[in-house]
Amino acid sequence: MPSASSAVSDSGRPVPSSLWRDSDFRRLWVGQTASQLGEQAGLVVLPLFAVLTLHAGATELGALRAMGQAPILLLSLFVGAWVDRWRTRTVMVLTDVGRTLALGAAAVAGLFGWLGLPALFVIAFAVGALSVFFDVAYQACLVRLVRRDQLVCGNSSLEGSRSAAQIGGPALGGALVSLLSAPIAAVSSALFFTLSFLSIRRIRRVESAPEDRERPSRVWRRIHEGLRFVVNDSALRTVCLASAAFQFSFAAVMTVYLLFLPRELHLSGAAVGLALAATGPGALLGSVLAARLPNRFGYGPVLVAAAALGDGVFLCVPALHGSPTVTVPALLAVNFAFGVGSQLVNVAVMAVRQTVTPDGMQGRAAATITFVGMGFSPLGSLLGGFLAEAWGLRTSLLATATGMLLSPAVMALSPLVRLGRTLPAPQNAPLTADRAKGDSG
Repeated sequence: MPSASSAVSDSGRPVPSSLWRDSDFRRLWVGQTASQLGEQAGLVVLPLFAVLTLHAGATELGALRAMGQAPILLLSLFVGAWVDRWRTRTVMVLTDVGRTLALGAAAVAGLFGWLGLPALFVIAFAVGALSVFFDVAYQACLVRLVRRDQLVCGNSSLEGSRSAAQIGGPALGGALVSLLSAPIAAVSSALFFTLSFLSIRRIRRVESAPEDRERPSRVWRRIHEGLRFVVNDSALRTVCLASAAFQFSFAAVMTVYLLFLPRELHLSGAAVGLALAATGPGALLGSVLAARLPNRFGYGPVLVAAAALGDGVFLCVPALHGSPTVTVPALLAVNFAFGVGSQLVNVAVMAVRQTVTPDGMQGRAAATITFVGMGFSPLGSLLGGFLAEAWGLRTSLLATATGMLLSPAVMALSPLVRLGRTLPAPQNAPLTADRAKGDSG
């Protein structure tokens, strides 16, 4: 890696050899970590708010969770088009303010007894929508802050903090509700978004708006440009297909898995939670390995091997029998290995996507892959439930776990497997109609 004195960014600004010497990267890391903690804690606080304070039933609780997840499918493509035309720092700051206000309003209304389930549905949707904006923006922001040869290290750090938030956030949210009250816990979650706002707004690097100065393209046209760019790039097209295969199969697996553990293995709720929690420490290790293994073995081999390990390990679960003293340690090992493999894939795939994508297309590329991947999850969940009813839990779990191997198979049969230790240069962004008109003029 070049020394601090010789490394220069695209804008001519010297770039330190270590990302942690870059104060702007540190501010992004702190802001993203705080935001993820607030988001993960909120995923527990809002449902508990509904159950404990508003006495919501199972159907109402399911609807609340769906409202919080719906923006991923409804807004991802639009958000990708919008973020590519805005300064990412501005997007993240505004979304932090919005989430702080939304949770703060829920807390105040809850304390005074003014908050009902319809209003909580609106708040859950608003927080989910703002989180989509933040998540797309921070991925695009990293590309504008660091050199492309630093993306793996940067993503490893950011994904590591996200994994830690996934472990600690829900536990923190549950503890706050237990020790204090649901409204006060909502205030505590809002404080994390405030911390994120205070950190990200201090990013000093001037970021030019990544937009054409001609007449703006229509949103649908920009979405089409993002879709076309992903489809035409072999690496991104493979990532999209592999993501769709994984999310579809994983949703089917989890539907059966969450029935298999208590009904076939007779595990208590606490034991199920303990087994699932092992994914978090595995993801932390995966984040550390992701900063080293691709530079030694190449991105393609690491991607395929990590996906095969993380996805294939679920094939062991249908064979489990016996008492919890035997099955729980085995499940801990399975979920830990899954966390390692999946996080290796996440970090490496993000580095590939960010490297081959030009700056003005980052948001749309991220949103397109997210939209296609997550769009198949509801169908996978339906399939898992159907198979569990028709074939039984063990057989359907084996079938759906085998389906997870489609993802590494797609990567192994594509040009992605040939990626070496050096990632390719970014492709040219497609020429928009407005730019073409301006150039011809």
